[in-house]
Amino acid sequence: MIIYHAFLTGLLWIGFIGLMCSTGFLILTLFSVLRLISRPKPHANNFTPRVTLLKPVCGLEPRLDENLESFFTQDYPAYEIIFGARNNDDPALRIVERLRDKYPMVPVKVAFSGEPQHPNAKVCSLVEMIKLATSDFYVISDSDVHVEPNYIREIIAPFADPKVGCLTCLYRGVPTGGLWSRLEALGMSVEMTSGVVCANQLEGMKFALGPTMIARRQALEQIGGIGTLVDYCSDDYLLGNWIEEKGWNVVLSHHVIDHVVLNRNFRNSILHQVRWMKSTRFSRPKGHFGTMLTFAMPFGLLGAIAALLLGKPVFAAEIFGWAVLNRMMLSIATGWAIVHDPRSLKHCWLYPLRDLMGFFFWAASYANSEVLWRGERYRLIMGGKMVRISELKDHSRAVAIDDLA
Repeated sequence: MIIYHAFLTGLLWIGFIGLMCSTGFLILTLFSVLRLISRPKPHANNFTPRVTLLKPVCGLEPRLDENLESFFTQDYPAYEIIFGARNNDDPALRIVERLRDKYPMVPVKVAFSGEPQHPNAKVCSLVEMIKLATSDFYVISDSDVHVEPNYIREIIAPFADPKVGCLTCLYRGVPTGGLWSRLEALGMSVEMTSGVVCANQLEGMKFALGPTMIARRQALEQIGGIGTLVDYCSDDYLLGNWIEEKGWNVVLSHHVIDHVVLNRNFRNSILHQVRWMKSTRFSRPKGHFGTMLTFAMPFGLLGAIAALLLGKPVFAAEIFGWAVLNRMMLSIATGWAIVHDPRSLKHCWLYPLRDLMGFFFWAASYANSEVLWRGERYRLIMGGKMVRISELKDHSRAVAIDDLA
């Protein structure tokens, strides 16, 4: 009985200390949000160089038509769009052709990469696309991104400073239907945003975010070109990180974009979020481990259960309510105040569930080192590199044969 009581008391303390840590993270986030909101917006300038938009596509996706069209309607004097696909049979190219006919004033090119020879198919496509580029500024954005007409004008303005080598944007998640899509979108708007603003506050921007990355040609060439990323899963993080290491400034833009959630069912949503967690585990192992202390709901739930079993129902309710309020405040402070996602305010009561799920995604990232990406299975190794499982098996067979010989 004494051991049982000591065990429950230990669990209660773990829950309480974990909640204190997550509350510290909330306070840091609120401070970072206030600093970010009070940051003066850059003055409008006449810096409008020619820009190349790089848009990899792969098949049809929800809202693909309107997402791609938003890049054809930019209020910007001189830009080109280069689309990348594996081959001419990609159905997304039919949408590209319709948009090219609808907006003949926008220069459009298409680059074909064939079947990827390296794990990161997106980067393999970008290698071919950049060969066709005619500007010194590359705007890399995913096909599931929707932007406003002032997008290019606002993201290019900071490059008037010759020290800026890379820029990236925060984004709000846009669900496409169903509970799982809504929860994943909340994670994008809240969990991702809070992590980025805190990192920016503590050490400045040393990475980029995949939905939008802008790189100066000179900075990209100094890291060896986009092709240096073909074997990595977290190409976005490394692009900004390597450019920053070369002495360039990486900027977090005021501009916020829409990131459309493609996963509508439970399985696809879970696989996508666990894969993302695994990629951060291998590209930023120390920071990823520390992420455990930013979650509130698992500690609140643990503390509440322990308090109940210890015969303290009032304290159980208080500690659980503390965790729920903590996450609702985080949802409002980042999802609504920073990325202007109305769902983060309207559905802030739902974010505690997403926070609990996020903890399990984090825990699952340590289960193994394998990820499934576009039908291929890969193994992640330290530094974030990906190796096809089939290649590992072929290598093992070759070693075995050599041993026999």
